[in-house]
Amino acid sequence: MKPHCSRQPSWKTWLQSCLRSMVLLAFAAQMFLMTPAHATSVSEIGPLPADDANWVVDQGEVLSRITEGSLSQELRDLAQRTGYQVRVVTIHRLDYGETPASFARQLLTQWFPTADAQGKQAVLVLDTVTNGAALQTGTAVQSILPAAIAQSIVSENLAVPLRQSRYNQGLQDASHRLVAILSGQPDPGPPQVQEIVQVEGTFAKAEDTKSHAISATIWVVGLLIAATVIPMATYYFYLFLQSR
Repeated sequence: MKPHCSRQPSWKTWLQSCLRSMVLLAFAAQMFLMTPAHATSVSEIGPLPADDANWVVDQGEVLSRITEGSLSQELRDLAQRTGYQVRVVTIHRLDYGETPASFARQLLTQWFPTADAQGKQAVLVLDTVTNGAALQTGTAVQSILPAAIAQSIVSENLAVPLRQSRYNQGLQDASHRLVAILSGQPDPGPPQVQEIVQVEGTFAKAEDTKSHAISATIWVVGLLIAATVIPMATYYFYLFLQSR
């Protein structure tokens, strides 16, 4: 008589196979969630409108219509009075390896290819994902707007309101100071920041911490149960089919 050979898979084999499948599925889901959103390239901004009317390009979609209108009017008036032209551009995400400064520099060159054309131009770029910003200027603008003041406009007038995601106020404050300087008026300077000492609310509340801990525990327990029950259920279902 030939020895009986069981065709039933071992418990360890099924468990390893199921766990391996779950790990692969989790890894695939993580890679899907980590896929970066579409980044904005300089070419997507497009050429400068022929009618020279588009002073604000809000691709980041953070400005209200009122703010966009007031900025456009302020910058249009500046150009008519002085010849200096400032454009404000918001984008939602930079390409990998790109910075606000390099983006602004490329955009200025795309709109105004020659040094003479760039002379009285300025481009203020804001990336709404990182809240990084840069101000790129032509040589004529640089003669009355020193690099230190240009950096102060970006890092103080614009950046301070952005700490609270106040994009409209930040871009308006930066524009007001920039317009004042290019109009020959005294530099209004950076905003006056008042330091507020918070006695309460610095740390997370006990209720919030407890809630997050409970949620995390539920997820961990759920995954452990699934990792145990699914292989067992699969194994016993296989045995059931073999016995029929």
